[in-house]
Amino acid sequence: MSGPSTSNSYKSSVHLRLRLLRDRLARWLIGAGGVSVIIAILLIFIYLLYVVMPLLKSAEMQHEATYPLPDGNEAVYLSMEEQAEIGAVIDRKGHVRFLSTSDGHEISQVQLPVPDAAEVAGFSAARPNSGIVALGFSNGQALVVKLNYQVSFPNDKRVITPEVQYPLGKTPVDVNTDRASLDKLAIQQDESFTIVAWTQGGMLSVVRASPEASLMEEDAGWTFERSSGYTDIEDIVSLLVDPSQRELYLVSRDGTLAWFDISDLSQARLHEQIRVTAKNTRVVSAGFLAGGNSIMVASDDGRISQWFQVRDEEGVSHLQQIRSFDNEVSTRALVPESSRKGFLVAGEDGSVSIYHATAGQRLIRKTVSDAPVRLLAVSPRADALWALNDNNQLEFWRINNPHPEVSWGALWGKVWYEGYDQPEYIWQSSAADNDFEPKFSLTPLAFGTLKAAFYAMLFAIPLSILGAVFTAYFMAPKMRQMVKPTIEIMEALPTVILGFLAGLWLAPLVETHLPGLFAMLLLMPLLVLATAWLWHCLPLRVTGRISTGWEAALLIPVILGAGYLSLAVSPLLEQWLFGGDMPAWLQHEMGIGFDQRNSLVVGMAMGFAVIPTIFSIAEDAIFSVPRHLTSGSLALGATSWQTLVRVVLLTASPGIFSGVMMGVGRAVGETMIVLMATGNTPVMDLSIFQGMRTLSANIAVEMPESEVASTHYRILFLAALVLFLFTFVFNTGAELIRQRLRNKYSSL
Repeated sequence: MSGPSTSNSYKSSVHLRLRLLRDRLARWLIGAGGVSVIIAILLIFIYLLYVVMPLLKSAEMQHEATYPLPDGNEAVYLSMEEQAEIGAVIDRKGHVRFLSTSDGHEISQVQLPVPDAAEVAGFSAARPNSGIVALGFSNGQALVVKLNYQVSFPNDKRVITPEVQYPLGKTPVDVNTDRASLDKLAIQQDESFTIVAWTQGGMLSVVRASPEASLMEEDAGWTFERSSGYTDIEDIVSLLVDPSQRELYLVSRDGTLAWFDISDLSQARLHEQIRVTAKNTRVVSAGFLAGGNSIMVASDDGRISQWFQVRDEEGVSHLQQIRSFDNEVSTRALVPESSRKGFLVAGEDGSVSIYHATAGQRLIRKTVSDAPVRLLAVSPRADALWALNDNNQLEFWRINNPHPEVSWGALWGKVWYEGYDQPEYIWQSSAADNDFEPKFSLTPLAFGTLKAAFYAMLFAIPLSILGAVFTAYFMAPKMRQMVKPTIEIMEALPTVILGFLAGLWLAPLVETHLPGLFAMLLLMPLLVLATAWLWHCLPLRVTGRISTGWEAALLIPVILGAGYLSLAVSPLLEQWLFGGDMPAWLQHEMGIGFDQRNSLVVGMAMGFAVIPTIFSIAEDAIFSVPRHLTSGSLALGATSWQTLVRVVLLTASPGIFSGVMMGVGRAVGETMIVLMATGNTPVMDLSIFQGMRTLSANIAVEMPESEVASTHYRILFLAALVLFLFTFVFNTGAELIRQRLRNKYSSL
């Protein structure tokens, strides 16, 4: 009698052990999956941080060599070639010596054709990357030379051969007709050459050499145009000609800056004259930043100020101080970097400081010499400096400063960029010209991300949550079985298709029927309410034919009809109210610009993509509210609406909130819809008729074009890190709120 009972007990025990094993295995697999997700997210964060961290690294300088300058002649100019392996020294006797920067040994020497009985009185260099320099002589003539470096690879070994070229010929150019000494000189070169000289007595002489046009010869000679005049400005420190050769700036020792228009030499005129230093201070050096748009003025109190042209309300340009830097000691030399908005300053104490104008900060200050530095040169790549001190010693230092443009203010604050009339938030990472000032403000991108998410959620939240409420609480079960899967399958639509349709179909449709679209917002709710009132007024024998929960189907033709009617009357409304063109009316009458691919289009397209996410989670949360809660509420006399508002929605609020947060996360990280449905311009404008650029869209657009390990490349990764942290913090906060809601209403 005990045999079957024992067998059943044994089978039951084996089944229990198998079930416990399966539960333990499932628990282990689920736990391992959760840990794997956390590890994957952590690895993404670590990689983003790894790429971004070099942006935070400070500049470094390392001493390489010290050696005496050969010969005792007074040097007037130092420069280095791109690799910083060879440097050039020009002295007042007209000698050009090419030296090895690593040990100072002489590679070659060239004697420039200095006129007899003349000596070098003035000196000037054009744009640093041009290699063009000019020597002004005591007889009123000037010689233009170019320091050139030929690179060859014999036997696969790089060999740099320095040489001196004479773009205007070896014969000096007559600059001052009175044969007065050219004490101060300025030169600028593009297709033509412009030479400006100042002599004692205040005479300004300008010579412009333009190439002669010839169909037969590549080098047909030069045509010279001359002009001269007098200025009452005395003791000139610097003459500066901008790269376009249209403007001339004179900076005097007492702090006077005069701006001349020399675009037409026959009608040169003084445009403006201002003071650029404080009282009782004197200018010691002045020069252009890369690009020739900003003038840097260094005074003997250690202050360096940046000036460039700013237009006033009448559109007239004036020179204005933009920012200033404190070098703590008086400046001996100021040298700009060749292709960045940085500059180096040599102080009286033998120190060299590196600044970046756009970032508005000093990057490093280092003592490079025991004696004050007299001349300073920086390599074209800004990775080395060459300094000559008062003891005729040359100091060679390596510089590691790959990301000087980055600062908190440059990334998140308003910056006054060259060519702008006021400080602004600007993202513009590249241009066709190397003299371009990169604009890496992440603020408009973060603003665009939040703006796109806001308008998308403004469209999606009411429709998805109200739809979820009706579907879960009022809709008939059979109708729910059709509606819910249909909406959920919308989530499978590729966002690139939605973006394509939004950009090529929806955006033109919205622009063409803009009045009808706004009429739809008014007409559709009114027709729905009117339909509901008429339905309520119908006799029971009519309304009873429709099963409870199927009434929503009657609204389908009403909604479609309201949409069709609104779009149909749109041309009439536009002609009647807006003169036939609502976008133009908004621009002229309201001052509101209209971009075809704007926030309205993005809100509709991205809202359509987000609705399934919010709807599905919210509907499940509402439908999962225990029936005994709703039945108890109804039994106590509450109406269906009271039960919905005071019981169902409160109980389901954690799930509804989770759905909304999931939708926000989807909207913040969306890329393709924003990329294709907006103008993709990084503007900061709350207008619904303007576009935007989001962090994710910016990464997608610019990452393929960025140079690996460049500042642009790393800032794009910083944008990704910001997006990552934003979603992490937002979702963490949302989870805390959801838990509080769950704890608060779990007792219902």
